[in-house]
Amino acid sequence: MDAPNPPAAARDPQEQARPDLARPDLARPDLAPWAVKPGASRGRLYPEDGGGGRSPYQRDRDRIIHSTAFRRLQYKTQVFIYHEGDAFRTRLTHSIEAAQIARSIARQLHLDEDLAEALALAHDLGHPPFGHAGEEALNGVMRPFGGYDHNAQSLKAVTLLEHRYAGFDGLNLTWETLEGLAKHNGPLRRPPPYIAEYSARHDLELHCHASAEAQAAAIADDIAYNNHDLDDGLRAGLFTLEEACRLPLVAEARDLAMAAVPADTPLDRLGSEIIRRVINLMIVDVTEEAKRRIAALGPKDVSDIRRADRPVVFFSDRMRALNQETRDFLFGRMYRHWRVNRTTLKSKRVLQVMFSLLHGQPDMLPPSWAERAGEAGSPLAARTVCDWLAGMTDKFALEEYRRLTDPHTPG
Repeated sequence: MDAPNPPAAARDPQEQARPDLARPDLARPDLAPWAVKPGASRGRLYPEDGGGGRSPYQRDRDRIIHSTAFRRLQYKTQVFIYHEGDAFRTRLTHSIEAAQIARSIARQLHLDEDLAEALALAHDLGHPPFGHAGEEALNGVMRPFGGYDHNAQSLKAVTLLEHRYAGFDGLNLTWETLEGLAKHNGPLRRPPPYIAEYSARHDLELHCHASAEAQAAAIADDIAYNNHDLDDGLRAGLFTLEEACRLPLVAEARDLAMAAVPADTPLDRLGSEIIRRVINLMIVDVTEEAKRRIAALGPKDVSDIRRADRPVVFFSDRMRALNQETRDFLFGRMYRHWRVNRTTLKSKRVLQVMFSLLHGQPDMLPPSWAERAGEAGSPLAARTVCDWLAGMTDKFALEEYRRLTDPHTPG
């Protein structure tokens, strides 16, 4: 993995954001009145010309896919470290699965699929190496300096840390995509420092909900997350299919699968048949609940969605309870499994040790990052080191750890 690029000094926008050039092909009469309209985008912080046949959100999606941060997701893991097996999910495969689910939900609700897809593809760009363990480690070492939040880091990646354009830092995504990233978990009453800082110069209206497209991407993340962890947990032998089927939601999917497949279907294939039916049950629940909420709200446009007192794209109360049972099961049987605990401990120590060394002596960073870090032990040095570590893949982090700690490994 190439070393993460350091951000240049932030530039002030030359003028106020404005929509991409008006184009009749962006009218999209097929979209619901409350959907985001690509022809009415609030534009980009740094104005650009039209997209050469693409809508603003198609351009956003393409920029995300071609970004350095997106490529690195291939070697950033969810639960298992990259060398534990090639068949387990990574942040990249998770993001692709979430994007497929987000498009499916958006299509059924007549929303802009491209915006929902772009948000699903970008939502994990701020995750550090080593999955949950890496985030816990960075949040712990950064607690005296404002903490670490992966949603804020995702926004930082696409607005500052990516360096692919001559005229600006970041990817210069549309306001609607940035809004959805910042408010991935809903309105922000106490936004993390970077989100608050960015919103001060490019108001993302943090107090209200994001668009229905952003809500579709957020719920798709939940659906993909739980189901691929069930699949990976079964594959890793952390629990059995019989144990998973004690969950009411999985049992419901099992009954549907058993009615549709031959009686002698092997267990591994039966497990896959069950998982895909769990995903379908959740998508159907979300779309039906969304239609009910939208009908009750009676929105005229996207602003009504943002001002609503609750999200419109969400689980029903029943599915939310079933989903929570699944999350509780995974927490106890997978995320806190003794084998995973060992990996978690080792992974956290890698980042903790590197942070301590580099924060105390930032001149060990690559020159451009060391210049940005400033004085050893300072808050600026802490945030710089955090950005450096968060951009690493699992593989690069382990290699860098050896270079910093093993006298026999060249620096």
